[in-house]
Amino acid sequence: MKKNKRIGMLLDELTSNPNRSFSSKHFCDKYGIAKSSLSEDIRLVNEILGENGSGRIQSVSGAGGGIKYIPGISNERAAALQQDLIEALSDKSRMLGGGFLYTSDIMFDGHFVEDMARIFAGRFAETPADYVVTVETKGIALAARVAFLLDLPLVVIRREARYSEGSTVSINYFSGAAEHIQKMSIAKRAVEPGSKAIVIDDFMRGGGSLKGIRDILGEFDIMTVATGVALVAREPERKKVSDYLPILIIEEIDEENGIIRISANPEIFL
Repeated sequence: MKKNKRIGMLLDELTSNPNRSFSSKHFCDKYGIAKSSLSEDIRLVNEILGENGSGRIQSVSGAGGGIKYIPGISNERAAALQQDLIEALSDKSRMLGGGFLYTSDIMFDGHFVEDMARIFAGRFAETPADYVVTVETKGIALAARVAFLLDLPLVVIRREARYSEGSTVSINYFSGAAEHIQKMSIAKRAVEPGSKAIVIDDFMRGGGSLKGIRDILGEFDIMTVATGVALVAREPERKKVSDYLPILIIEEIDEENGIIRISANPEIFL
């Protein structure tokens, strides 16, 4: 097999299986090459990924080691995403009243979701976790992509218990926006007690839903080790949760004067 074809196949297999470890023997046997040739191929693949700003190859030595692709996104591409999102969200026709914006089309747009997921996957790549967790519904697409990029199972917390999920645990919580009581539930067989979770959501105002997620995971002694949110409202300033990473911050929605101000969060850059 010619070297350029081999590198193309190597790149495709690694990027199609993010955060999944492959032994050097797997590739040496597959392509009939020595470890020295594989090392040179990996170096070239790493250069391609670096120039494209789409991640890196990580090599781990030892008996349990291997080669795996760590997804990521360049600072330039992340900044471009932020500006594209700000432009799309600043359309006055998105105002829904009560300080809310229509975001469903954005949260289910594959191109936006891909780059937002790469931001979170890149920032949380070194965070030990067993699950990616979200609450239905608009955050599911983003959380599912983050889960794929981190090679972790996705757990979806429901607003209402479903018979098809078997035995569940439910809690009541105060929503951050209107301070009224809402409910969420999780199937008992969906998680293992004592695990760790990365929480991903589409929007946060006061943090009531995210606190509810942490509380219901706490019923299983599951620690929330990282939280990523696509959009966070500046007000109220005091949230029910802390330690979260937003991509954009909604500074102001003035319905009377038709003003929407959104800022980019510089903390997403590595």
